[in-house]
Amino acid sequence: MSCCNDLRVSPHEPHHHPAAHSHSHGHGPAAPVSRHLRKVIAAVLIPFATAVAVGLVVLWPGGAPGHKPSGVGFDQPTERARVIKVVEVNCADVHAEQGPQPPSQTGQPPAGGAASDKPCQQATIKVTTGENAGRTFQTVVTPDALRHYTTGQDVVVSYSPKAPRELQYSVTDVDRSLPMWVLAGIFAVAVVVVGRLRGVLALVALAASFVVLTLFILPAILQGSNPLVVAVVGGSAIMLIALYLCHGLTARTSVAVLGTLASLLLIGLLGSVFIGWALLTGNTDDTTGLVHGLYPNIEIRGLLLAGIIIGSLGVLDDVTVTQTAAVWELKEADPTAGRRKLYSAAMRIGRDHIASVVNTLVLAYAGAALPLLLLFSIAQSSVGTVTTSEVVAEEIVRTLVGSIGLVASVPLTTLLAALVVSADRTSDGTRGAPGTAASRAVSSAAGGADAASRGRSGRRGGHGRRRKR
Repeated sequence: MSCCNDLRVSPHEPHHHPAAHSHSHGHGPAAPVSRHLRKVIAAVLIPFATAVAVGLVVLWPGGAPGHKPSGVGFDQPTERARVIKVVEVNCADVHAEQGPQPPSQTGQPPAGGAASDKPCQQATIKVTTGENAGRTFQTVVTPDALRHYTTGQDVVVSYSPKAPRELQYSVTDVDRSLPMWVLAGIFAVAVVVVGRLRGVLALVALAASFVVLTLFILPAILQGSNPLVVAVVGGSAIMLIALYLCHGLTARTSVAVLGTLASLLLIGLLGSVFIGWALLTGNTDDTTGLVHGLYPNIEIRGLLLAGIIIGSLGVLDDVTVTQTAAVWELKEADPTAGRRKLYSAAMRIGRDHIASVVNTLVLAYAGAALPLLLLFSIAQSSVGTVTTSEVVAEEIVRTLVGSIGLVASVPLTTLLAALVVSADRTSDGTRGAPGTAASRAVSSAAGGADAASRGRSGRRGGHGRRRKR
């Protein structure tokens, strides 16, 4: 996104030599601001960072609480296993029932069909981990099943110790470790090759975010702490680590942190109001119901609000950092620009950013809920009934609350950045861009004026001598 078209140089403004502003075309670290502004920013951020650190210490869970596995859904022990043999058998011999076949185009029920003539597969599975490593069991796969097995394939099996011996193990999924690790490696290489040092720091910040999420946020919620408070503290810690690690301990980063914080507070407030007003419970799927059944002390409605805050945090960081960087670069390009001109130019960039980010967020939620939307499109229900049902209304509230926070973050962050760079003073007491850009501009303008004055006086002197002659 270029900001060059948003700058308009007045014909009355002095034109400086290109060498005087060759630095403005780079994207290096931001120049330091004055000591006074650093003190003001520190007076706001240091108490905030201290409060986040205190919250981490007070709410630190010390690990997820232990419980006895119920054997329901994901709450069951799992082990690794491998398919060692696959043979074809008659489905009737192994008492395997196939799923119902779709009716023919004439509306008549299928008369056997091709699928019913196909044999079933009987796979022999060998457990490779756990206390029963080496034990084998068999599973039958019908022809109409979506997943089939091949010899040597790695799978995940669930273990039910209270079941009969021949039924203690069952295949629940395939082992996808290798393709997932390869994809993660490609992602890391792409980030480092394109981003270089910034890419390495971004990966470190990503790892730190996962650490906070897995060691603090999730265990603290399971321990019974308020999900909203945990999300605010954990999300703030992630924000501070990611922004300062990736973009440096600068005033520009601090302004982005302040803009992100203000937007998160707005998202939390709106989410709390509309979740309560719409009477959303947050218990809309089997996974949430299972969590609530295992840990009744968890406040499911607060868990919904915490998810909205954490889900919006990543996009907020992108918006606030981009807007802050835009204001800084505009000021570097035109050191004489005031806060109003900077705000107007940066907001022209921000409006394009708003349009793309909001559309991205809505499509991300729609993509995640695509199977649900397909079911509602099949059902004989009106649009109003579908959109106001809790399972859809929850996603709508999540999307709109997050989008409002994103939209609000653009003018908030842009205004903060414009006020900071405009209020800064250089070492000689003049207002200008952070660092020495304004002083160089003033010196260049003064030099140009002196040269022009000497040129005019020389021309007048020469003309006078010709008249005298």
